[in-house]
Amino acid sequence: MGNDMTTEELVDRLTKHRTIGGAPREELRWVATHGTLRRYRPGEIVSRHTEVVNGLYILLSGRMSITVERGSGPQKVMEWHAGDVTGVLPYSRLLNPPGDTVVEEDAEALGLTRDDLPALIQNCHELTSILVHVMMDRARQFTSADLRSEKLISLGKLAAGLAHELNNPASAVLRDAKSMPGMLAAAEGAARTLWSAGLTPTQLEELEQVHAFCMTSRSDQVISGLELVDREEEIEEWLERLHADASIAEDLARTPITREALDRLSRSLPLPHLDAALRWIAAECAAKSLAVDIERAASRIHSLVAAVKGFTHMDHDPSEGPIDIPGGLRDTVAMLAGKARSRSVAISLEMEPDLPVVHGINAEINQVWMNLIDNAIDAAPPGGLVGVRASRDRSCVVVRITDNGKGIPADIKGRIFDPFFTTKSVGEGTGLGLDIVRRIVEWHKGHVEVASDPGRTEFRVSLPVKQGLGTGG
Repeated sequence: MGNDMTTEELVDRLTKHRTIGGAPREELRWVATHGTLRRYRPGEIVSRHTEVVNGLYILLSGRMSITVERGSGPQKVMEWHAGDVTGVLPYSRLLNPPGDTVVEEDAEALGLTRDDLPALIQNCHELTSILVHVMMDRARQFTSADLRSEKLISLGKLAAGLAHELNNPASAVLRDAKSMPGMLAAAEGAARTLWSAGLTPTQLEELEQVHAFCMTSRSDQVISGLELVDREEEIEEWLERLHADASIAEDLARTPITREALDRLSRSLPLPHLDAALRWIAAECAAKSLAVDIERAASRIHSLVAAVKGFTHMDHDPSEGPIDIPGGLRDTVAMLAGKARSRSVAISLEMEPDLPVVHGINAEINQVWMNLIDNAIDAAPPGGLVGVRASRDRSCVVVRITDNGKGIPADIKGRIFDPFFTTKSVGEGTGLGLDIVRRIVEWHKGHVEVASDPGRTEFRVSLPVKQGLGTGG
């Protein structure tokens, strides 16, 4: 104990302590007698993550915090104020803390050394019980903080990938929507010209047949740039031979119109009417093509948004229930497809039909898939392959995620599930991903295993089947 107050004065302060004040006075007196009262200045480091925590600290005044390196930089994950207890606690297996504990404000703390703890446990039963509960609460807080941190990092990756994925279809919708009024105006102008031309019923029927053929033909067939140039040159030559307007050759080349249809129109319509008819068909087909492109792009945007909602289950109650493993895997692969393409990695997805139901929290299990598939993409070489397969194995649903990368070195294989262990460069990994995977899977009464050789790494997640709930999607 410090020399600036008597033991009984210190005991009086301890009885007012928010955490341990309810312990018997004789136990608080034991702590006051065996502890050392210290004052700390702002910025002082109480314990370092590189060193074994030497003691238990009963904070009487001031504020301390613990800062952990999360990959993107140091982050404060917990604070302790007057009335809190920190450091090593009875029965704790803590050696090195996850980060540095730093004093934020002038502080006083009564400290016991690690060597004092066995005697504390023997002499202070009620106080020991209080401190064990503190340890359990702290473990839950750290687990929750780790989960939040890893989820935020995953959501950051998700947002970046989603922005990239949405950019192309959104740009296509904007571009085509801007072009649509011009195409519709061109089609209307040509239609007005034809309306005033006084075409005979036979001519109208011939024109309508060609128009209907062009409008009902498949518009999703893609031809190469070279084929388009050849087709444009062919149509241009045909128009020039008839002394028709050759400027529409490029627009006609993009339509499904055939040489046979062009010949039919040229036999049926005189030149001025032929020009108007071809402009009308080209404009109508172009407008239809724009509408199809807009629909396709909007459908892609809708699919991506649906995948995000399915992945996060943002519109569902986060409580426990049946887990949609097939849907979660599909949504996760959709979310990571852009990253895979950017690395020239192919993803295969196989799911056994009528998988049985697993019980738990969808969003957390999807976090497992996100971490494992994301890691597999990182591990696969350019042009490599990531395989995702879900099947039933007796009383479990088993999900295997493989990559054909260089494998996990034997000397670190046993450490990959440890908290804060990472082989990625600073700023690229937190070392929490696989630790989070392990925690979530074990909470769901499952287990995760890894097998790795050069050229093939497989993570295998086994989740127990919930009896009596039917099958999944």
